[in-house]
Amino acid sequence: MTILSPGPNPPPTPAARLAEALDWLAPRIPRPQLGLVLGSGLGHFAARLEDPVRVPYADIPHMPLPAVSGHGGELCVGRLGKTTVACLSGRAHAYEGHAPEKVVFGVRLLARLGVDAVLLTNAAGGIGDDLAPGRLLVIDDHLNLTGLNPLVGANVDEWGPRFPDMTQAYDAELRARLGELGRQLGLDLAHGTYAGLLGPSYETPAEIRMLETLGARAVGMSTVLETIALRHLGVRVAGVSCITNLAAGKSHAPLDHDEVKLVADRVRDDFSRLLVAFCSDPMRS
Repeated sequence: MTILSPGPNPPPTPAARLAEALDWLAPRIPRPQLGLVLGSGLGHFAARLEDPVRVPYADIPHMPLPAVSGHGGELCVGRLGKTTVACLSGRAHAYEGHAPEKVVFGVRLLARLGVDAVLLTNAAGGIGDDLAPGRLLVIDDHLNLTGLNPLVGANVDEWGPRFPDMTQAYDAELRARLGELGRQLGLDLAHGTYAGLLGPSYETPAEIRMLETLGARAVGMSTVLETIALRHLGVRVAGVSCITNLAAGKSHAPLDHDEVKLVADRVRDDFSRLLVAFCSDPMRS
């Protein structure tokens, strides 16, 4: 008689991995109202939270670890004004070899923790002629040119519909709130469409001309997959890019990640003032 041994256990589904992370994390932190993803060079902002609870990504089950300089690796939950904020200090990128599910794992975790909205931040190249390094841009819409989508595969019905609407990918009320705060703080905020590409190579001048023709004002290697995942889950999204360099062909200087971090550091006070004001009372009309 032949005895068949059981095969290896199938890998856990994305929903199971997220549930395990949520079950481990939720009892250890206060319930957040707002999520914040801190892009390149912006991890310092988490230090502004009052009564913070810090959790290294390495401790959270299935949480991917960022490997890019300028990205930390911890979740920090604390208060700003009236709001309990959960900051993801650093993010994983698809160009590091992470599958889309891993890229959006952190923001899905924020959504399942119960946040009402998420503010995504990033460092981006300026395509518009008025976007000099150091300017902040409120994202009105995006072009997903990564060739990836975190919703590919079996739909998790409890997260959202099979075909989510992306007409209002970036919430109009939250964008208006950012604009209002910019005027109050004396910040010259730009608005426009963000083009998300896979990376890690920077774009060619021909690609930048293409993006400009398509209506993009800024370009980067993050954010778009996170936005898709959050809207699928019904979470409101806002986004702000820190323009850290002129896109390829807009300047004679070669593009360099160290320069990105230097510019992000130079404007971090203005960026932080905007984030503090927004996080302290994000939903006020």
